[in-house]
This record gives sequence, structure tokens and C-alpha cells, in this order.
Amino acid sequence: MLRIRGLQLHPKASLVGLFAVLILCGVAIGLERPSWRRQEVDWRMSGGSRIKAIHYPEDKPSSISTNGRRSRLMRKKTIPAKEGELTPQAEQTTIPIIANVVDSPPIAGFVPWVVLSVTDARSGELEIDAIPTTSVTGDFLPYTDPQSDYGIGIFDSGSSAHVISYVDAAQVGLYGPPYPSDYLTSNMIEISGVIGSVFTWVSQPIAVFIDGLGAIEPNGLIVDNSGMVGETNVSVLVGDPFESPNVPTVIGTPLSVYFATCFRNDRQLTITRDGNVFTSPDIRLYDSSDPCVPSYSNTIYLELRPTGGQAVQYLFDPFDPYFSPLSPSIIMVLLSGQSLFFTSRTDLAHNNKTSTQKKFMVDTGAQVSVISESQATELGIQKSNPDFWVEITGVTGETIDAKGFIIDQIEISADPEWLVFTNVPVVMLNVASPEGGTLEGIIGMNLFIEFNLVLRGGGLPDYGGHTLELEPIDYLAVADIAPGDGDGKVDNLDLAVFVEAWLATSTSSNWNPRADMAPPVRDGRVDLLDLDVLAEYWSEDVSP
Repeated sequence: MLRIRGLQLHPKASLVGLFAVLILCGVAIGLERPSWRRQEVDWRMSGGSRIKAIHYPEDKPSSISTNGRRSRLMRKKTIPAKEGELTPQAEQTTIPIIANVVDSPPIAGFVPWVVLSVTDARSGELEIDAIPTTSVTGDFLPYTDPQSDYGIGIFDSGSSAHVISYVDAAQVGLYGPPYPSDYLTSNMIEISGVIGSVFTWVSQPIAVFIDGLGAIEPNGLIVDNSGMVGETNVSVLVGDPFESPNVPTVIGTPLSVYFATCFRNDRQLTITRDGNVFTSPDIRLYDSSDPCVPSYSNTIYLELRPTGGQAVQYLFDPFDPYFSPLSPSIIMVLLSGQSLFFTSRTDLAHNNKTSTQKKFMVDTGAQVSVISESQATELGIQKSNPDFWVEITGVTGETIDAKGFIIDQIEISADPEWLVFTNVPVVMLNVASPEGGTLEGIIGMNLFIEFNLVLRGGGLPDYGGHTLELEPIDYLAVADIAPGDGDGKVDNLDLAVFVEAWLATSTSSNWNPRADMAPPVRDGRVDLLDLDVLAEYWSEDVSP
């Protein structure tokens, strides 16, 4: 998130909350309990933070499991009528609602990785609007090769601005030669995270283009930019090797608000670059009116909050003869901006207590879901008795602890069928809201690993039309890996392809990403977990 605490021309402007100011709820969790287990992980959270370890009881319930087992789309269920529920298609709800029920989603979901390219395309002086485009325009920066010099970042609807890490900025040519770069201003912005704060450079207006990992040829690692979309004349934040070495690359709401973004969780892609393994759903971005955008059966209606966004713009320095940006480009609302996507309604229940008609932020950059301390209080959660706890590393590199709980139920309003999640793991944190105060909660991607998704941005000015469309994955089809895209059944052909990839990793010569069927967040290895999936659907007909 992006909250402007105050802008100063010199020496450093202050911008609090780009990555959501996370305030620890109950830092002193206590010493490690004798019957608890510590497991190292690498999970992304809202605000550029990462969970590096989880602590949980040895006799953990299934919801605590980190061994990669899938959650299950269990059944359809009738839930009571919801008073005051309004949708663009219907008046107040007066009849019971049919819901899709997912039991025991995992703690961590998927990471939506995208490939990033940069050009010099910008508008004239005093033209501060970012311009969306469905093709690459402008010239790639000097000393770069557009096929090999690209960044890899997170498609993050929880970020109010685009951020490019120091490593990726150097890769795409934002840093020298010469240094400092002509593409960076002399203005810096302070980003506050879980612990402390770091400073990032504000860029001159440039153009940013992205596509999913499918744009990268997996062997030669050459990128095809013909399918990229993006925006020109946009100012971004750029990491510094000394001031902000831990800041990740994220592409935020200023771009996603203009496009339809498809996440295919039934098609996982893995790329290994410079020793780093990136596994992601197959992501494609389209013009919102493109007929090729997949059509899915259920729709969650979203709101941009604060409401009334008019354009993606940056603030400029009126005393600078070049009118250099003072801030990154964000969705402006009455010169404040920072709008993000929220659910129209989220209800929670735990231990016979309820908390209804809440607005939870939808954060594609967060693998975990979050509730605020006040929400935990409203649900009667015993905060002194967590179900698990996590170690969180912030943008400064320091670490704190946060408590986690398994809550009975989260319901999200959707048309025609609500989504109901039971036995839901959440981390308890207070996160700064773009509307001021604290977010009631964050919907992370752990809730959606069972679905293919389309995030429709709705465009600006903000007249609504923002949705998250989804459809359950047919996991029978996941095991149908041969021949080609499958033949409608799971048999010896699929087993033969699987055997060829046995024990392969993403760097192996026999690597086949389709054989990496489990867990839902693919682990980059073909092993017994994947064999278990194949065996589960053995000899089953998966044809429609």
C-alpha cells in the first residue's frame, strides 16, 4: 500500500506504507514450546515481507500441514440469507445462498511471477498520466539486450506502486553506466515495512511491460516480448544496493487496474535463472475487452478503495525545470490516491461468534491471509494460545514473530455462488489501510490454489466493473499429462511420461513441469508427492 505521510523536495520524501505498514500483534510469543516443530519456508506476505519459518505443534491439525497436500473443493452448501447483500445484478438477498465450500486451505498459496521489461516511452512535460498499452513501445534502455536483460517480479494487487529491485533495475538498464542513471531522479521515498524503513529512488517517467513466465524460453532463457502489455509514462520506485537491498520487484495495482489478468493454476510453469527457481501459475494479460479472456463461472465483485480514482499519476516538483516526479505513479483520488482492490463483502465465524460485512483487501502478492487484531478480538480468539506462529523478515532484513490461528469459517460474497472456506489458517497482523487506520483483513492466494482466476481491473476513471472471476480446477485433468496436452484418461501413457521425469528438478535435463503435479504450490521436483496424485486418478476417465 502507498500512504503519503509528507513530501519534501530535499533531501528525502517520506512515503509510509507502500508495502503496508505491518505492526506486530503480540511480539512476545514466548520461548519455543517443547512439543512444537520449526520448519523453514519461504513465503511471501503483503508489504514485501517474507515468512522464513513456521512453528506448529507436532500433533498439528490438517490445516497446519505444510507437506503439500491439496485442500479439497468439498461440496456445495446452502447458507442462510445475507441481509443487506447487494450486487450489480440483484436487489437485497431474500433467499438462501448456494455456496462452494473449500475445507482446510493450506497456510501458503501460489506466487504470481511475471517477467518485466523497460523502455524509455514517456509523454511530454507536465503530462503526468500513465498510459496503458497492449504492445511494447519505445526503445529499450542503452547497454541492454531486450531478449536477455529482463527482470522477474511479483504481480501484486496489494502494492499501490511499481517497485523494481536494485538487481532487476541493473538488469533492465535503470542503473548505469553511467551511475547515477539518467532514468532516476534525485528524490527518494521512505518505505516502512514490518520493522524499520528503507529508502528507494523515484524514477523518471519510463515504460513498464510484463507477461507471465510463459514468455521465457526455458532452456535458453530468452524472453519473447510480443505478448507483453504495460503502461508508458509511469514513475516507479527503484531499490538501492545500500539503502534498500531487500526490496523486491513488484508490479502493482496501477497496471492491473487497466487489464484482465488470467491465472491458470492448472498450468504451472517453472523457470530457473541465476540459481533462483520461480514457479508460478501460467499468467496472461489481456485488454479487458479481448474476446480471448477466459470466462469463468463465479464472480467476486471488487471495489477500489478509496473510491473515485481518476487516473494513474505521479506528483511532480514544480520548482524543477524538468518537472521530475516526487512520487511514483499511483491511482490518484483527490491528490491522495493509493486505491487497492477490496471484496464487496466478507463474513467470518469462529467459536459461535461472527463478524460480518467486512471489506478485505485482495492481495495477489500475499501467499497467506491475514486478519487484524481487532477482528481476532471480535471473533473471540484466544490470542495467548496460537495454533501456530511464524517468523517474518521485513524490508530491512530484520525478523519478528507473529501469531497464527485456524478460524472456523470465511465467507466471500460471489455470484451466483458464495465461497465458503472452513478451517482457515490466518496470520494476525495490523496492516495500514489506504483509507487510514488498519485493514480488517487480507485475502491471500492460499484461498485460491484450487481455482483458475481472472482479475478484471475495470479501468479508470473508477466506475466499478472490477471483478475476480474464478472456476474450480479439475484435478483429474492435472494427472492427464500425455500425450501432448492429454487424451482424456489417466493410464500407461501418463505413467511413461512421469517415469521419464522421475526425481527431476527444474534444473534437470529430463525436467517436465507437467509431471510436477503436487503440491498445489509446485515444489520444482518430481517425487512421491506427484506419484500420489497420479495414483489417485489412475484409470479414471477425465474427458468432458
